[in-house]
Amino acid sequence: MLLDGKVAIITGSGRGIGREHALLMAQHGAKVVVN
Repeated sequence: MLLDGKVAIITGSGRGIGREHALLMAQHGAKVVVN
């Protein structure tokens, strides 16, 4: 998954699925905005 140069806005990222998605997207190069 190539996410370089992409921005992901993730709500509910404090725990559970939202947190895992935020971590995964960041690992693949996205800039992640969390709430």
